Amino acid sequence: MTFLHGLAPLSIEPTCRIEFGPGRIERLPELVASTGHTRAFVVTDRGLRAAGIVDGVLKLLHAAGIEHTVYDEVAPNPSTGNVDAGAARARAFGPAAVVALGGGSVLDAAKGIALLVGNPDAVAADADRLWEAADGLPLVAVPTTSGTGAETNGFGVIEDTVACRKVYIGHPSVKPVVALLDPELTLGLPAPATAATGIDALVHGIESLASRGASPVSAAYATQAVTMVSAALPAAYRDGADLDARAALMMGAHLAGQALTLSGLGLVHGIGHALTAHTGTPHGVALAAVLEEVMEFSAPAARDAYEQVARAMRLAPPADGDWARAAVQGVREIAGAVEVKRPLRELGADRDTLRSIAAGAVADAVTKNAPRLPSESEVMEILTLAY
Repeated sequence: MTFLHGLAPLSIEPTCRIEFGPGRIERLPELVASTGHTRAFVVTDRGLRAAGIVDGVLKLLHAAGIEHTVYDEVAPNPSTGNVDAGAARARAFGPAAVVALGGGSVLDAAKGIALLVGNPDAVAADADRLWEAADGLPLVAVPTTSGTGAETNGFGVIEDTVACRKVYIGHPSVKPVVALLDPELTLGLPAPATAATGIDALVHGIESLASRGASPVSAAYATQAVTMVSAALPAAYRDGADLDARAALMMGAHLAGQALTLSGLGLVHGIGHALTAHTGTPHGVALAAVLEEVMEFSAPAARDAYEQVARAMRLAPPADGDWARAAVQGVREIAGAVEVKRPLRELGADRDTLRSIAAGAVADAVTKNAPRLPSESEVMEILTLAY
């Protein structure tokens, strides 16, 4: 069977239920009921509350007779304290489905909250020891940004503010049972947030293609994600009311999430996590700060993957045949079009902090999945170029 030559065995978990399309939020009550619960613990943030999106969702739940309460104190970079406080509220509310309404930060925090409710003696700082814990509450994910793909998996990244590091909290039981993807919920997203979250999705696709964990299945998801995100992100940035662009961007981000769940990520995220932990830089902005530089560093080990990236972006064949260079240039043009790239010095990273960021990046679990494994000194060179 020559088809199998060189292909490693695969075991693929089934994806969650996907509800996609404008107006799909109207189905939320029946989706909550499909979890076996008639009560909902809504996790969100104050920005969405102020924008009126939360009130609209609560009206839907109220009209359907779904008892509910809200925890709206999730921070842009959620901390262990955020998760512990939300879990305390959820435990007091009692058995319910958790509805995560927001961007990646909200979805990540909601997974931690759902997991801790099922483990009443645990706290978020126990994240490393919770992967074999008891099941958490079922979760319905309702993303209001198009970037993280957090609705596709059962783990989240939160900040341990005491240790000044990012930790992974999660469990198979808190992988969302439903991903409700309604692009109308993203129409009010400001252009800078559209850019930052969209770049996150693009990086997911690129790193999934280049990672050591890539497979034919993850590559299929990632290739389509890169095609959709690279076309839709500039359009959605230019015109935030373009529903077609918003819809394509949301689906592209979801497919990128499916890809990364199978393949894992790489050095861009390793550096991004460390940069955010030390400076508070929003996740997508942190990734954009080093994306081109990491791609150039990784190119000797990722030429085939970067050719896939360039072709997925529908770039013209390069005259010199260097598809990797073309991919980097294509990414540079998209980042420029959405005005998301910033020098590290503008993000609060002074030169004394760079060494700590480099050490944190090398220690991050995702970095071990990069196509070219860096030393701390090589990460320092990347950071210096991006400074």
